[in-house]
Amino acid sequence: MSKKSDIETIKDKILKNKFSFEELVSRDFKTKYKGTVLGMGWSMLQPLLLLIIMRLVFTQFFGRTMSHYTTYLFCGNIIFSYFNESTTQGMQALRANAHIFTKVNVPKYLFLLSKNVQTLINFGLTLIIFFIMCFIDNITFTWKFFLLIIPIVFLLIFNLGVGMILSALYVFFRDMSYLWRVLLQLIMYMSAIFYDVSNYANPKIFYLNPVYVFIQYFRRIVIYGEIPGIIHHGLMIFYSVTAILIGCFMYKKFNHKFLYYV
Repeated sequence: MSKKSDIETIKDKILKNKFSFEELVSRDFKTKYKGTVLGMGWSMLQPLLLLIIMRLVFTQFFGRTMSHYTTYLFCGNIIFSYFNESTTQGMQALRANAHIFTKVNVPKYLFLLSKNVQTLINFGLTLIIFFIMCFIDNITFTWKFFLLIIPIVFLLIFNLGVGMILSALYVFFRDMSYLWRVLLQLIMYMSAIFYDVSNYANPKIFYLNPVYVFIQYFRRIVIYGEIPGIIHHGLMIFYSVTAILIGCFMYKKFNHKFLYYV
């Protein structure tokens, strides 16, 4: 009998802890909207309100000569918001659930995975509003829209990887939460959410930002009707795989140390 691969081992553990995982997802989802009047409606209303505000503010400065600026803006906004929410909540995953895994033997990545499932559901609700806005903005819907599943899957993997890295660091360094807020601001401004990078001397430098790579994939499919090339796909895969590998390495290396620092 050959030794099981890491992927098969993780799959077996998730199936073994299926009930616990489902309860974690349900808990995270209910906690997010606990005490609110609109509940899940905020997942759809919040990005719409933010889009309206950003459009009112930035159209006068950046969107006067750009066609489909609302969709351009929305693409950047929903991708960054998903990344922001997923990684910020993921960073808290271990510390927030220390009272569970210090008493019960469950895989620690389940807590992070449940957070990502919850934020993925929120992102899915946001996409409904996004497609409605595309229709209002006279975007032509084509079969290429089905290819959006590709960046979504790799963004989920990337968010998981970054979340694992952040949550591991946060166990040892409490300052990580403050540092991440600053880094998120930098990532946001370098993601070209509300401006066009073609005005810059070397726009390719923006591809050093993984979030921009995912945003640009959406824009090329939705606004320009183009399928990104091999290099674009390669970058997306590279960032996602690198993040998840580093995250898995850190969780495996510090698995027992987590118990002593939380």
